[in-house]
Amino acid sequence: MASDTHFDLIVIGGGPGGYVGAIRAAQLGMKTAIVERNKLGGVCLNWGCIPSKALLHNAELWSEAVTHGSEWGIEFSGVTQQWDAVISRSRGVADKLNKGVGFLMKKNGITHIQGHARIASGRSGDTPCQVEVLKAEEDYYHGAGTTVEQTLTADRVMVCTGAAPRALPFAPFDHERIISSQDAMVMPERPKRMIVVGSGAIGMEFAYFYNAMGTEVTVIEMVDRILPIEDEEVSKEALKLFRKQGITFKPSYMTQAIERTDNGVQVSVAPVGKEDAVEQIDGDVVLVAIGVQGRYDGLFSEGLQIEVDRGCLKVPHLDVETPTYETSVPGVYAIGDIIGPPSLAHVASEEAVTCVERMAGHETLGVDYKSIPGCTYTSPQVASVGMTEQAARDAGHEVKIGKFPLTALGKAIATGAAEGFVKIVASEPYGEVLGAHIIGKDASELIHEFCLAIRLEATAEDIISTMHAHPTMAEALHEAALGVEGRILNA
Repeated sequence: MASDTHFDLIVIGGGPGGYVGAIRAAQLGMKTAIVERNKLGGVCLNWGCIPSKALLHNAELWSEAVTHGSEWGIEFSGVTQQWDAVISRSRGVADKLNKGVGFLMKKNGITHIQGHARIASGRSGDTPCQVEVLKAEEDYYHGAGTTVEQTLTADRVMVCTGAAPRALPFAPFDHERIISSQDAMVMPERPKRMIVVGSGAIGMEFAYFYNAMGTEVTVIEMVDRILPIEDEEVSKEALKLFRKQGITFKPSYMTQAIERTDNGVQVSVAPVGKEDAVEQIDGDVVLVAIGVQGRYDGLFSEGLQIEVDRGCLKVPHLDVETPTYETSVPGVYAIGDIIGPPSLAHVASEEAVTCVERMAGHETLGVDYKSIPGCTYTSPQVASVGMTEQAARDAGHEVKIGKFPLTALGKAIATGAAEGFVKIVASEPYGEVLGAHIIGKDASELIHEFCLAIRLEATAEDIISTMHAHPTMAEALHEAALGVEGRILNA
């Protein structure tokens, strides 16, 4: 079928899954269109991964200058914050990269269509999928009007619409006092007091940023430790280090209510299991960071029946050897946050490439869901891959642990970054690396050696026999591997 409105592949959503998948499809010779209702780059590039790291870098610089400058023999006087410049730099970084994605679309001959996509039908025999494009609203929280501006057809459609912040059922976002991560990125003024509900990666990154910049921060967490998906020892170390920085934590506390006041918000909390022992915490704003939910509002016409599981599009990808990522609607595929956790940009990109390559008939290796790195970009950073110690034991593994403290690492001491540790979870008796966990400087960069180790089913001995340069932070990985075999040299 030859037509200006017919494509081999229509990608819906221009985030790190969508635009990467579109590029790979174009490289494979597919006539490709990408429909995005807001800005290319999606939440990650415009409101998440990238601009938040610009803010976090500001916090690190401020902390080094104001809090720790004297430790380096460098005295600063009259240091001030220009909050508008802090925020505008972050937005400028996002804008620059957004334009870069637009350039990549043109370079690869991909048709970029601005609007809200609605899938009217899937593929049926020789009849292609049909996608209607409606005028989109201005922001990520709304869908579209009712007027169809154009209708497209495609042999296949790939849904890459991602996820949106999840609100508490009794306290919807008002984007002023009860805010999401997107709102926290562009606060017109730095609040004096912030309450953060949820201590996952997003909650902790903003808790760290605002605390470092001078805001009084209280973090409420329902379970008994912060960063609850991390290894228990990492969670304990993180709690100790962030409390040392001045953040207040209330682990094992439930958030029961949030009320706006004349001057801000009042959050009612109670210990888990003691719901009557209610406490009130006052703040200027409350950031709700309890997770995300799939974004597919208005994506399917009313007559189109598509299977959904716990708020995500159902795609058999974790329980089959070579998933195609096709949904229950023929010709419609889905990848990334919209199909469920882990909600990570790099997972979406890899799933998109795998999905497109399998559409083209390639024998691709696909996504190894056992070697996905997860990172929290606080200072110190937290990074992990594979199993926690408890998960490995629960799975029936006999394990041995290698752990090396950064207090014993020359490079860490020299650079004032001696907080934290590296931990390896390995199997008995051969020492295969099952998981690795780092809390410390540059953890998000260091974790990839362990990702490769797990991908290649490497052992601690393989890491030991790999020479690491001195002095580097990476030596801590080598020492932790030595620890697995009971022969640490420098601690």
